Amino acid sequence: MNIYKPELVEIKDIIDETPDIKTFKLQFKDPQLNKNFSFQAGQFAEYSVFGEGECTFCIASSPTRPEFLECSFKLYGKVTNAMRKLKVGDTLGLRGPYGNYFPVEEMKGKNIVFIAGGIGLAPVRCVIWNVLDLRSEFKDITIIYGARTESDLVYKHEIEEWKSMKDVKTVITVDPGGQSADWKGEVGFVPTIVEKVAPQSENTVAIICGPPVMIKYTMPVMLNLGFKQENILTTLENRMKCGLGKCGRCNIGSVYVCKDGPVFSYQQLKELPEDY
Repeated sequence: MNIYKPELVEIKDIIDETPDIKTFKLQFKDPQLNKNFSFQAGQFAEYSVFGEGECTFCIASSPTRPEFLECSFKLYGKVTNAMRKLKVGDTLGLRGPYGNYFPVEEMKGKNIVFIAGGIGLAPVRCVIWNVLDLRSEFKDITIIYGARTESDLVYKHEIEEWKSMKDVKTVITVDPGGQSADWKGEVGFVPTIVEKVAPQSENTVAIICGPPVMIKYTMPVMLNLGFKQENILTTLENRMKCGLGKCGRCNIGSVYVCKDGPVFSYQQLKELPEDY
């Protein structure tokens, strides 16, 4: 693929995850690209609505499930508003994949803890399915996910599937006041629930994605639980635009998030300037 040229993809299905979050299931119009396109969990792509502009989202589907490429997006600005109006059968442009990825191969034989908040489950979800589709190659798996309210939870049908798996510990929480009368999950902010669940840190990799404030207050909890900084992974997607390290919008010190990331360990983040 020409990394500078958007390839045409067709919307095969649209899922309304929440009132302001949608998931597109996409396929390349070129059958050869459908067959040959490859990516790693954690990489991102540039999605374009012709005549409106281009947006950056992670690839939310797993490389172990190649039938569709999936992206989830929250209504935020001009391009996502244009995307909201698209229908099944419409065409988008797609450039990618770009960036680095989660070290799934290096994670084999270890316990994995997934922690996500809101639409931050999208980049985590691709790794969750990557790991679950290779379940025998990993040890204990824990999923902790939270959102402001029940209606803000994404991938609800998949959450139920994870909860039904006997070899996966799944904990779902909503912020105080975000629960209905028949809510059966946890109530509390994600950092508090992580502290309550207290996943073991020995031989464990943690992947954390979500709102900056959630990540800020979850990191100290992980350190207190004994996690090493190099074993805590997250993603930065702030200000990414071109995906190629040319426009400079995602530059932080000597790092370009789109080229050197978007996946970073907490140890790497500690070495970046405070403006990330």
